[in-house]
Amino acid sequence: MKKNFSWGTVLVLALLGFSMSTGWALNKGLSFKLLQTEYTNSAFIIGAILSLQGLMGIFVPILIGYYSDLRKSNRRRTPFILVGGIFAGLVTLGVYFSYIAKVPLLAFATMLALFYFALYFYVAQYRSLLPETFPSGERGRASGIITLFEWAGNLFLFGSLAFLIIKATKVTGLKNEIHALIQANYMWIPFAVVAGFLVGSALIVYARVKEPFVPEEIPEEGLREYLRSIVADKDFLKFYSAQILWWMSFEFVAVFLFGILESVLGTSDVTALGNAIMALFNVLVLVGAVIGGPLYDKIGRRRSILIGGIIFLIPFLAGWFVYTKAQITALIGLAGIGWGMLMATSWPVIGDLLTKYEREAFNGRYYGFFEATKSFPILIAGLVGGAIVQLAGGNYRVLFPVGAIFVIIALPLIWGMENLDVIAKEKPSIDELEETEVGV
Repeated sequence: MKKNFSWGTVLVLALLGFSMSTGWALNKGLSFKLLQTEYTNSAFIIGAILSLQGLMGIFVPILIGYYSDLRKSNRRRTPFILVGGIFAGLVTLGVYFSYIAKVPLLAFATMLALFYFALYFYVAQYRSLLPETFPSGERGRASGIITLFEWAGNLFLFGSLAFLIIKATKVTGLKNEIHALIQANYMWIPFAVVAGFLVGSALIVYARVKEPFVPEEIPEEGLREYLRSIVADKDFLKFYSAQILWWMSFEFVAVFLFGILESVLGTSDVTALGNAIMALFNVLVLVGAVIGGPLYDKIGRRRSILIGGIIFLIPFLAGWFVYTKAQITALIGLAGIGWGMLMATSWPVIGDLLTKYEREAFNGRYYGFFEATKSFPILIAGLVGGAIVQLAGGNYRVLFPVGAIFVIIALPLIWGMENLDVIAKEKPSIDELEETEVGV
């Protein structure tokens, strides 16, 4: 079936991306404080519980994406999205009710783990729908729009939380923000909003998105062969490695932002500034996504990713030399533009490679691995970054040059991808894939 650009499909997928982002923003905005306020002050215990997100992200998308590829049905992706979205909405409410009920720490941690599992359950299917519903030359534009909505979801939820917290503390007079939210009876609002978005968007996608790509005969490829092919093929290995590296740089800043600000400005009074900077970062990510998506289609895959990566790299190179609020704000804002471009231009890469190799039946498993390469840095960034800062005598500035090294290594890997920008009149046959499967 011929694929055409459909604004309806773009907006439906964008709503799904927006909804999933509100879920992850809810986790980032509240989980740490919920654990700290009610259960423990131990950074190790809190970190271990929150690292369950990375653990789930490494395994769940790969396995569920793999098994969605095996479905011999006109609906290969949307049933997983439907089930996952409803489950994620219910578990979101479960996190709220378990906290209000003051269940033991182990039970609350289990509920958080189920929340992470639910959101990762259908992310590979969500990612797969882009290449399966849009032709190669239109994927950059679609990715830019959908990425914009994803980061708008972050901005919406973070902004809503900030508004509710400020209002609750004024109404109750309590300094503890979590206690203020509960006493003012505002705590349920973000959980209910996120649950509604997760369930509603899943229902809309299931009802409205038609899956045009249905292979007549799904090729045989065992789980072991699939994992081996990722390591064996140079282009896939280079892309996945590059993504791990630039996500590691991103997580350094995301996890240790307040410590970085304290090191740069020489003061611990950085909470308000940090939240303002994160809001600005998210706004400028939207700008980067709008720029990066169309750029991917117009100037080529590798060039567009390289431009986004260079813009993202500049703040890491300059970070060691900044000393004022204006300087650090400007640098992180610039990083937001580069990051938005990277996100919009990296999403279509897997789909384009699989199109070239006539392996589109395997979108689910390869996008599952795509998500795993983003989750691995979440799992280890806190440990690695903390160790680096410790070795540097507590100077968080060191994360800038280390992050720069990671991005500098990543960009030549993208430029060295041999088949990403290859334009041929006919698609390569599957035999041509085997010729590229040599180790790096």
